[in-house]
Amino acid sequence: MQGRSTKRQKEQARKQHQQEKNAKREERKKVKSERGPRQPGEVDPDIADIIPGPQPPLEI
Repeated sequence: MQGRSTKRQKEQARKQHQQEKNAKREERKKVKSERGPRQPGEVDPDIADIIPGPQPPLEI
């Protein structure tokens, strides 16, 4: 009967993880609505530091 307790623990962990994800989604939605629309010509913060084209090789 040990399998039932581990199954219950897995289900509880899965449920907790889903609740955390939902809370993060709600927080992002709230922040996005508070921020409002960007002004024309304003840089999109999601792509501000992205450089188009080939990327330099990583030094290992």
